[in-house]
Amino acid sequence: MINERQSDEQLWNALREGDQDAFSALYQRFYATLYSYGYKVADNVTLVEDAIQDLFVDLWRMRRSVSGAESVKFYLFRSLRRKIHVLSKKEDGWHFVDTETHAAPESYSAEHPLMQEEEQSQLIERITYALEKLPPRQQEVIALRFYQGFKNEEIARIMGITEKSVRNTLHKALSHLREQAPFLAPLLGFLLWWFS
Repeated sequence: MINERQSDEQLWNALREGDQDAFSALYQRFYATLYSYGYKVADNVTLVEDAIQDLFVDLWRMRRSVSGAESVKFYLFRSLRRKIHVLSKKEDGWHFVDTETHAAPESYSAEHPLMQEEEQSQLIERITYALEKLPPRQQEVIALRFYQGFKNEEIARIMGITEKSVRNTLHKALSHLREQAPFLAPLLGFLLWWFS
């Protein structure tokens, strides 16, 4: 019996044994995250949905031959990126588009909740605008690093590039953001120092 407390690895191993409930649990657990990432890689909703469906269909079909994954999330992200790449060759092209806004936790004030909400909305718009100005590769590295929490080594393996390329791309992206969004300079200065 599958429960919500089972780890990704436990579900993965149960899937490899043919457990349909484990397959369903993995699908439900990762669909939204994969969709969000996929839409950052390709701005075509149908392409992303098809890639996710193909990924899970192949996963079920090949369940007995897939190896144990040291990180299920990493395996799924890398596989989705490959699926999108293959499917996008049939399309006109693909571009990074971030339709989600990732708000910082709100601090609640009884005196000025509407003003805080408006300020936060404007800040999110400015950050989103600055991110959209980055080249697609830099946007993807930013999304994988800061939105999905992958390490540089994992990003390199997902994208099929060297770890040094990831560091350089991340550094360029953060430098570009600092130029385009001076209001983020203190935070970006720290991030540049931290990731160099």
